[in-house]
Amino acid sequence: MAKETILVVEDDPNISELLRLFLSQQGYSVQTTAYGREALAICREQPPDLLLLDVRLPDLSGYDVGRELRRYAPTRDLPIIVLTAFTEVRDRIIALGEIKAQYFVAKPFDIEEVATIVANQLEEARRRSQKHPVTDLPTGELVNAQLRRLLGEPDWTLALIRVGGFETFTQAYGVVVGEEVLKFSARLLGDVVRERGGPDDFVGQMVVGPYFLLISPPRRLHAICERLIERFEAEVGIHYPYQDLKAGRVPVLALAVGVLCNLDGPFEDIRQLGEAAEELCQRALLRSRERGGKGAIVSTSAGC
Repeated sequence: MAKETILVVEDDPNISELLRLFLSQQGYSVQTTAYGREALAICREQPPDLLLLDVRLPDLSGYDVGRELRRYAPTRDLPIIVLTAFTEVRDRIIALGEIKAQYFVAKPFDIEEVATIVANQLEEARRRSQKHPVTDLPTGELVNAQLRRLLGEPDWTLALIRVGGFETFTQAYGVVVGEEVLKFSARLLGDVVRERGGPDDFVGQMVVGPYFLLISPPRRLHAICERLIERFEAEVGIHYPYQDLKAGRVPVLALAVGVLCNLDGPFEDIRQLGEAAEELCQRALLRSRERGGKGAIVSTSAGC
């Protein structure tokens, strides 16, 4: 099992090193930085499991770092523990109210107490959070929460992305190779979203089947999906045995994308929304087969 990751954002090198050493001894993977902008860059590239955040930093206020993280979908629910010498009521209100920190710890602090708070918050985060065991993408209730959020918004677009031919491929080459294809697809989707998407885009994986979920504004979702198909077709060949690929006898893998938007509604619940997206995805899968295994995108006549 991978170590849980902690990012320490602290400008005092002595405190930063103390936290790094002690928490590393507790079995965590600990990264440190003294700068708010660097912390944001780290969190956007690969969000940690928990953030220990000082308020007074050389470039940005820790409060500004927290506000920005709460605006960014992948870090919106990131557990934050504020460590600060600023202990006025106003500071507590900002930390616990505005940036919704899980805990407010005044300096000077007891390192064992901080370690206990960290352990408790990570345990609570594990209860709240669900990640796919193969790809580590949000799944289960995290995906459902995003879908429920859409029901209350006036303008949204989502794509249900299926790896067509996955079952046949897995039967031919085994579960382990199939899992590598899922990991590859997840990494590729993340790369393309970073390239063509925005900070509020959501990428998740359905609990059952080779399905991925992308939520992005209408203006860029189609561009993301088109680029994803282009790269998938160019790069997926690395998962085929060379001899089978050369002989042309490989089970074809292709992406089928169903695009759904608010204009297709109204939807009473996420079950209806999911069924509508699945129907579009199945139509895309049929179109993909008609095209000889090329990727396909199907949206509705509503102009999504």
